[in-house]
Amino acid sequence: MLRVAVIGSGPSGVYTAQALVGQDAVPDVEVYVLDRLPCPYGLVRYGVAPDHEKIKSLQHNLRTVLEHPRVHFLGNVDVGADGLGPRELRRMFHAVVYCVGAATDRHLGIPGEDLPGSHSATDFVSWYSAHPDAADGRFPLTARSAVVIGVGNVAVDVARILARGADELARTDVPQAALGALAESRVEDVWMVGRRGPSQAKFTTKELRELGALPGADVLVQPGELALDPAYGDPSGLPAVNRRNVEVLRGWAEGEGTEGKGAEGVGEGMGQGVFGGRRRVRLRFFLRPVEVVGDAESGVRGVRFERTAPDGLGGVTGTGQYEEIAAQLVLRSVGYQGTPQPGLPFDAATGTVPHAEGRVLREGVPCPGEYVAGWIKRGPTGVIGTNRPCAKQTAAALLADADELAREPLPDDPVTALLRSGQRPVRWPGWLGIEAAEAALGRGLGRTVVKIADWSELLAAAGGGEEGRDGGGGG
Repeated sequence: MLRVAVIGSGPSGVYTAQALVGQDAVPDVEVYVLDRLPCPYGLVRYGVAPDHEKIKSLQHNLRTVLEHPRVHFLGNVDVGADGLGPRELRRMFHAVVYCVGAATDRHLGIPGEDLPGSHSATDFVSWYSAHPDAADGRFPLTARSAVVIGVGNVAVDVARILARGADELARTDVPQAALGALAESRVEDVWMVGRRGPSQAKFTTKELRELGALPGADVLVQPGELALDPAYGDPSGLPAVNRRNVEVLRGWAEGEGTEGKGAEGVGEGMGQGVFGGRRRVRLRFFLRPVEVVGDAESGVRGVRFERTAPDGLGGVTGTGQYEEIAAQLVLRSVGYQGTPQPGLPFDAATGTVPHAEGRVLREGVPCPGEYVAGWIKRGPTGVIGTNRPCAKQTAAALLADADELAREPLPDDPVTALLRSGQRPVRWPGWLGIEAAEAALGRGLGRTVVKIADWSELLAAAGGGEEGRDGGGGG
């Protein structure tokens, strides 16, 4: 039997497990999916916004894989901790596939970025998604104005959560503490700002349209600003998603809504969009952040931007014209970045582990037995579905090495070996215990399922799970 460890239980890890047990060329492959958290599903649980129920329903598909008789979930296992690096894992498993994603945010690299009130969007997402490592909610939601730097889907998510009413969020699994804080939020203006034009924005059209459908919120654009984009007048040559984005924005700019005055302090330009609410989401383009303005005592007061212009090469250049947007909360959403993994080679320029078709490269030489998949393999690109072909490629490389890998004798039980190393794995029944506790919490609060955000509470709930069956579903 070929025994494989997959490190990470997000989509790339689960798709890798699926590819390994769903083939017949190499029989009897057994996969142990290890995760640092006691809960599976990775960014599907802790990165998808709570009001995106259709995307979150992907958990049902991932669950089917994790309940396969030859797939075993082991949460609360800290790979990279003392005594559990690549060398120790290879003593327990014939092969190890690292599917650890991109764990940190990119930095803006501008003055004031770390002032009180300036946060990464990922920290905000982790907070409202109940990640047990998340900050305790010290986001200044007493702010009247918030600036979201970035125009990708994560930026749209955080802007939408800030602008959405708490009554609507109460129907989701957002943790109770976050729901209470959002209910008391005083944010009125949410600015989403990109350094390039609307034709280069990274959000999907579905996400963009959701902003326009928010009850209780207005969406405003500046027609003159949109027109700076060379493709704005004729987007027909753009990729489909970019073309549709421009068409939606142009529809708003050309009168799908009531004209409204621009915010004080940002010029006399008029804004147009979708109107009718007490909160305003303002989409801005061709503005590059150059400084988060404020001080250590009072925190953020605003963000200073430089107006940019297309450079004719697909990028932008500064114009020397500046504008400041007043804000007391800044959320930075400029992309994810992979981090070095203990004991593995790492390319700091790309934030990935060097590889050849998924095989880890050490000094340029492929290492059978060590593999990567997902963002740590290819960088933080693509959507959830992009992980499937990526995982299949890595699984194919591993299976091609199977004869060589399976020659090494292994301990009979990797769980015993993990316990001996000081780990305390949460098996599948423990996860079912967490699910049951979150459902009970929701019922007690008059809601549906409500996520548990505290490490100790998660582990206590996991201790109440039923014993797993031998050989399956994390048993």
